[in-house]
Amino acid sequence: MRTAAITDEFSLDIEVAMRAMAELGMSGAELRMVDGKNILDMSDAEVDRARDIAGRCGLEVISIASPLLKCVLPDAPPIDARFEQDVFAAHHTFDEQPRLAERAIEVARRTGARVIRVFSYWRTVAPEACFERIVQALQNLAALAAPHGLIIGLENEQACNIATAEESARALAAVNHPNLKLVWDPANAYVSGEMPYPDGYRRLAVDRIAHVHAKDCRMEDGRPVWQPLGGGEIDWPGQIRALSADGYRGAISLETHWAGPRGDKLEASTICARVLQDLLARA
Repeated sequence: MRTAAITDEFSLDIEVAMRAMAELGMSGAELRMVDGKNILDMSDAEVDRARDIAGRCGLEVISIASPLLKCVLPDAPPIDARFEQDVFAAHHTFDEQPRLAERAIEVARRTGARVIRVFSYWRTVAPEACFERIVQALQNLAALAAPHGLIIGLENEQACNIATAEESARALAAVNHPNLKLVWDPANAYVSGEMPYPDGYRRLAVDRIAHVHAKDCRMEDGRPVWQPLGGGEIDWPGQIRALSADGYRGAISLETHWAGPRGDKLEASTICARVLQDLLARA
């Protein structure tokens, strides 16, 4: 398993971020925000610059952490207000999703990324009522990605309709397409009320996991309080050992969220990256 990170978890300055990641021994990079701009809103020249910086640092762009399907689904039940809706400089509507999908494919092709991360619309008070429309959207995205050899990576996200491993397994079963896989985020499942490992993980087929996000937290008054990796409630040693034993060979990608001891993103992500490297060495 290789280590990677979402670059803006280190710094919005992509050169600073990628130099730090390379120095920590990472080999992969996910693009989400650069200089405060969402990856799908960047120009071709800006995307090419990010790709070239990655190359100079010896990093491979492995995922486009897009905001696809992170929007309100029209004519659906009311939004569940319990969850914070993180947008990372993306403010796109339902009607913009076809354009964003085409742009995500173009950005992936320009950077060499194989995975395009997507979601399942903002979570409603009745996610099951949205399921068939989510399945259709994911089916369409997988079909769109297939001719380009790209993987649509559905991330389980607490603020979206597919939040847990149980919900993810159901969606993957409904869209039995080789170009749809899962971006497995144990911390997001935990925030959603599921025990991600071992309970949630055991619902998943490892060959449908394309990518894994690593962060940690504990719950306080119903809200996530982000922690250094290994300092929260996620059994990361057990999860990483299980992934290794089950033959997962994708990336474990840092999505820190924790602010660090002094509110410095670069310091926080550096601390967590070292913990991640240690966990992988012990797996």
